[in-house]
Amino acid sequence: MSRVGLTVRVAALALAFLALGPPHWVAMRLLGRRSTAAPLLFHRTFLWLFSVRVTQSGTPPEPGEAALVLANHVSWLDIVVIGSLRPLSFVAKSEIAGWPVISLLAALQRTIYIDRQRRGATATVSATMGHRLAEGELVVLFAEGTTGDGNRLLPFRSALVGAARAALQAEAGRGRVRLQPLAIAYPRRNGLPVVRSERSEIAWYGDMELAPHLAAFVNGGPIDVHVAWGQPIVFEATTDRKAATAAAEAEVRAALQGIATGRGETRPTLGPRPAAPGLDLGGPEIAAV
Repeated sequence: MSRVGLTVRVAALALAFLALGPPHWVAMRLLGRRSTAAPLLFHRTFLWLFSVRVTQSGTPPEPGEAALVLANHVSWLDIVVIGSLRPLSFVAKSEIAGWPVISLLAALQRTIYIDRQRRGATATVSATMGHRLAEGELVVLFAEGTTGDGNRLLPFRSALVGAARAALQAEAGRGRVRLQPLAIAYPRRNGLPVVRSERSEIAWYGDMELAPHLAAFVNGGPIDVHVAWGQPIVFEATTDRKAATAAAEAEVRAALQGIATGRGETRPTLGPRPAAPGLDLGGPEIAAV
């Protein structure tokens, strides 16, 4: 992408934020969670401007159905992709609250922060998540606890899955909560399978420097993203938290393998080019998950 092209896209994104952000902030104060259109539009604008094309498979929660979404985590781009699909909020590390610009975007998304250095933070955050679930919201938890390189799935952590039980306690009469496994993969770029050497252009993990990564993201060309909603897991008062987390991890692992092999139907959701039926959406590296 040329410098002029990048400047035009960044300017367009800034204009979108100025048009959507202030009214959304006011509406949040007045309407609470019912103000949901602006984040969706902003995320979709970003995807359109930077040629990120999204397809989905599986069955997501019904509109207005509460769910604790347990997803794998590859890149900062996960947030834009998932945020473009449904009204929802994320759970994120507390350090993000001090990042310029990003902290403002996170606030507009009603992000729930967890301070991993503070004892007792898990219980507090679980209670907040549980309250939102009891109110019928979608809450996204990146259950690996960090980003990975996209070549393998890290073990899911179960601590914050206790929010499902908090939701049952917060709303008398609620007998169950939906745990929703969600797999996200970046199998193609410029129409070709992404190989291991190209992962750093999409995945952002470890101690990678942000500036070179963003430059590779901008200059690398269109990206295909596939989001797979796994089979939901019913969480009840007697459900074992660790067992439910393990089941969600297994669903995400199976979904990633399905994306890698091209199994299952896909439906286009965002982007100028739908995926063709039967198209192999997976690069060879994802198959090793």
